[in-house]
Amino acid sequence: MTDTPQPEHPFDVDAFLSRPLVARVATVNASGAPTVRPVWFLREGGVLWWITGEYAVMARHLERDPRTAVEVDTCDLERHEFLQVIMRGVAEVVPFDPALSRRKLRRYLGDDETTWHPDFRYFADDARLVRFVPERTVVKDLSKTFS
Repeated sequence: MTDTPQPEHPFDVDAFLSRPLVARVATVNASGAPTVRPVWFLREGGVLWWITGEYAVMARHLERDPRTAVEVDTCDLERHEFLQVIMRGVAEVVPFDPALSRRKLRRYLGDDETTWHPDFRYFADDARLVRFVPERTVVKDLSKTFS
């Protein structure tokens, strides 16, 4: 009898994270408590990116403590699909990159930028990016099958 190699993850994580899903990002606030925010994200080369700026407290949280947790999941009750990717690592605020930001927004809003709301076509002067590098990733398929 030979052992069949098991897949590294129970589903295709790259395909899953390329879907236009919302990530929940947990950072540590000034009092040491976790703060969770939903974000649209882009994953390239194993790094997650999202937009932030002076308007958000996230940049201040990350300057004080770069430890970050990110969860991306689905809850499709019709198909009984419950997929989950949880990542922990370090995030940093970096200078804004308009091309990267547009690639991210196309995932959620489509390729035709003329149809985007003006809030998404023009970036604020204080816009920055968050670069998140996962150090640990947990992947779970909690889907249910019914016979």
